[in-house]
Amino acid sequence: MVLILMRMVVFGLALGLTVISFQSYRQRQSDRLEAAFVGFAFISMGVALSNINTQMATWTTVFEIVETIPFIVGFGMLYVSLYR
Repeated sequence: MVLILMRMVVFGLALGLTVISFQSYRQRQSDRLEAAFVGFAFISMGVALSNINTQMATWTTVFEIVETIPFIVGFGMLYVSLYR
């Protein structure tokens, strides 16, 4: 039960970062803020998929491969936002 609660907190924090980065992008539309917003959105998606994966008993290996893709894209976009 504690693990599920902690995972939900991580998901909430990831969504919070996504919302804040989206608000920043809307206020001052720049390529860097857009890339940061997209990066945080993909990281939030990866966190959500990780939470779903812990609830599933089948297809875990395939799902673990699939859940890493949003993290790769998300962190890649954050890297791009730092060097644009």
